Amino acid sequence: MITGSEVYAVVEAMVPLYTAAALGYASVRWLKAFSNEQCAGINHFVALYAVPVLIFDMVSTNDIYKMNGRLVAADTLQKAVLLLGLMAWALWERSRRRAGAKGAAAPSPLQWVITCFSVASLPNTIIMGVPLLNGMYGPVSKELMKQIVVMQFCIWYNVVIFLYEYMAARRAAAAPAPALDGCAKISPSSPVKAAAAEKGAAPEANGAGNVAADRPQEVAVSIEITEMTASTARDGFPGETAAAAKEASDGADATVEEASAPAPSMKHVVWMAVKKLLQIPNTYASFLGLIWSLIAFKWGFTMPKIVEDSLFTIRTTAVGLSMFSSGTFIARQSRFVPCGYKIASFSMVIKFLIGPVVMLFASLVIGMHGTLLHIAVVQAALPLAVTSFVYAEEYKVQADIMSTGVILGIFISLPVTIVYYILLGL
Repeated sequence: MITGSEVYAVVEAMVPLYTAAALGYASVRWLKAFSNEQCAGINHFVALYAVPVLIFDMVSTNDIYKMNGRLVAADTLQKAVLLLGLMAWALWERSRRRAGAKGAAAPSPLQWVITCFSVASLPNTIIMGVPLLNGMYGPVSKELMKQIVVMQFCIWYNVVIFLYEYMAARRAAAAPAPALDGCAKISPSSPVKAAAAEKGAAPEANGAGNVAADRPQEVAVSIEITEMTASTARDGFPGETAAAAKEASDGADATVEEASAPAPSMKHVVWMAVKKLLQIPNTYASFLGLIWSLIAFKWGFTMPKIVEDSLFTIRTTAVGLSMFSSGTFIARQSRFVPCGYKIASFSMVIKFLIGPVVMLFASLVIGMHGTLLHIAVVQAALPLAVTSFVYAEEYKVQADIMSTGVILGIFISLPVTIVYYILLGL
């Protein structure tokens, strides 16, 4: 049974996380120390540098030859079942919308696929899992937790990023073609134009410059979408034109009808997403770490100290700055639980009930039993990984749900995992 000192070890791991998040919250909400642009820059640094270095370090120091096959198989089966189930739901929901059962203003089903999959199956294994499961099951759990993290970094985070990039490529392919006169056009649904409309900005260069200064990431996304749209047109895959707005005047009786071109090819959209995925540092970090692990543990190589210390300097910033960024995000929202209590409760059910139950059945199917089965189920009940929020904020897809999952999940995870520990021990 887990002792009081072991519970305190878990609390010791949790408090620094909340310290970083609280500091980020206070820095924005009360001290006004960071602007929106600076907060986005912090998150961008984490996504572009800190997390890839952390990924490389975790993967390269894991002995690939001693991984537990049954645990890896159960973890893979759990995530595959969840992802396939969510994708089936998304296809069904998409068919309903095409039939007019739901308004077009609702979020894309693919957004919910990514969010629900991340919440249910990507736990905070290293920060929370190692001290907690060490108290429950002893030192053997540490290496097992590391193996699950390696699978997440090498496979499942790349799957999540691909889905993010697929959504971006699909939006780009469906965007209206650029004007023939060479003037820059922004899609009517683009975040830049929406920001300009909210601020009452005029379409002059000065107004556009103000929006660009306030939201540099969104401008960059819009530029990328424009470039991808041009590429789509060159490759012969025309996107749908935007619905023309109806114009009314005193003597006019004609309206502009909505015009649409054939939908872009699925093959083209997937190829655009794959090209973007191959440009992301996380992809290279995971596979370079895997290659180093295969070589180092085969022939007994060790990382040069100068390289190891350089990696340590950057990777130690990953978790702290991720929590700090989560705190700044919450501080910029109108309420402490930005996604609302209903969605927050729903995400907690997915995290602490659906995920562990699917892992239990997956483990039983693989033939796991005893301590290994218990470790697999309890780690599935750990809170959402901070890295999931970093990606959600970077791609601007339901980051409010992810931040809530990280913050509330850390509070709730300790009693929930203890309950699972007791139930599995009966």
